[in-house]
Amino acid sequence: MYAHLTPRPPAHRRSVRHGAGLPLLRYFTRLLAIIAIPLPAMSQQAAVPSGSGLPVPRFVSLKSDRVNLRNGPGTEYPTGWVYRRAGLPLEVVKEFEGWRQVRDADGATGWLLQSFLSGRRTGLVLPWERKSGAQPPQVPIRSSDSASSSVVVKVEAGVIADLHLCDGRWCRVTVDKFTGYIEQKMLWGVYQGETIK
Repeated sequence: MYAHLTPRPPAHRRSVRHGAGLPLLRYFTRLLAIIAIPLPAMSQQAAVPSGSGLPVPRFVSLKSDRVNLRNGPGTEYPTGWVYRRAGLPLEVVKEFEGWRQVRDADGATGWLLQSFLSGRRTGLVLPWERKSGAQPPQVPIRSSDSASSSVVVKVEAGVIADLHLCDGRWCRVTVDKFTGYIEQKMLWGVYQGETIK
């Protein structure tokens, strides 16, 4: 009847184990470098932005199928997760030089190099509805921005959709070769009421 699209297996990130951590001195030195402590002598100088200048928080997506999520903003920090899903939407919550602290749909946070991220907007379809051992729900993508319009395709919760535009209630999306509309509240990767043009 309808084409059903299934996401990749739900394990889109993998945990990494480590032995001994960084020596405490290096850890605290790096931590102090991250925390901006205003000094009286610096208050008369113009502040130099250390990030992109883009709004934080904001949504972005992964460029690659294999990206290390680190415990701090630097390659000397251990890897906490490895993401294995290009196009996965992530929320940038903090910036430090060329590093971005991100949060995923499951709430996990860590640091990535900015070069692994894209401004391309994507959304996960109902990721909160994926339950271990349970069949994920099917979500209709419709031909127009109306609940009464015809169904173009049904997709499973957890599928990544490319976002083209959102008006605060509906988003025009593409999943695989299918393009249509999905209710914005069913997507993780776009804020409630946000418009994308």
